[in-house]
Amino acid sequence: MAPLPDGFSYAEWNATYNGLSFGIAAMGSATIFFWLQLPNVTKSYRTALTITGIVTLIATYHYIRIFNSWSEAFTVASKDGGDYEVKLTGAPFNDGYRYVDWLLTVPLLLIELILVMKLPQAETVSLSWKLGLASALMVALGYPGEIQEDLSVRWFWWCLSMIPFCYVVFTLAVGLAEATCKQPSPAAASLASAARYLTVFSWLTYPFVYMVKSVGLAGPAATMYEQVGYSIADVMAKAVFGVLIWALAAEKSAVEESGKLLPN
Repeated sequence: MAPLPDGFSYAEWNATYNGLSFGIAAMGSATIFFWLQLPNVTKSYRTALTITGIVTLIATYHYIRIFNSWSEAFTVASKDGGDYEVKLTGAPFNDGYRYVDWLLTVPLLLIELILVMKLPQAETVSLSWKLGLASALMVALGYPGEIQEDLSVRWFWWCLSMIPFCYVVFTLAVGLAEATCKQPSPAAASLASAARYLTVFSWLTYPFVYMVKSVGLAGPAATMYEQVGYSIADVMAKAVFGVLIWALAAEKSAVEESGKLLPN
């Protein structure tokens, strides 16, 4: 929980306010959609889709907490009908909610992808443990640097967190390539590939947002870019990724159901 810098303009405060609002709306809507779609996929894919909804539900809760903390940290008022003035209230802005969210949801994101790909059981269990633990370690190593103002310390923790990060990204981009090719239809293979690469792309945004305060930006502008950047990355990594998981589950369900209906 690092102290907020003073001197926010209304535009900077409002951009962050809207970014957090967007996170709440996107995650909440996605949760409802995923759970409404549960009856439309076969039983073997319902666990993956349920986890997808749990991920966005957890994210919705934490975005509400971050949004409320942001709102309580400021007073915004217009004096005599003029421009809005933004002042700190002295209440702390708790961005730690974001890391609690990631610690819970990032391993689940990877597990839901593995489940929907329907790999052999031994491989499913092994990959779930490896990727789940690596992603949790990545988040845990990133937090100490996030709350540091000392740039050398911040870079140190960034480098440490990139070790498990690179392992996970390599596994998604290369390690699951063969399993993607074995999907039951070209459409399913295309969706599985899209889900893998969306995860890689969205994850690559996090290290760059993390470095915002390490490359010359400081004060309110750095805080705004960090909060808005994380919000956009989260929506891609959870809500949009979840839509691909649902589409993959629906496609594979349709293929399997059509196979059962074929005459012997």
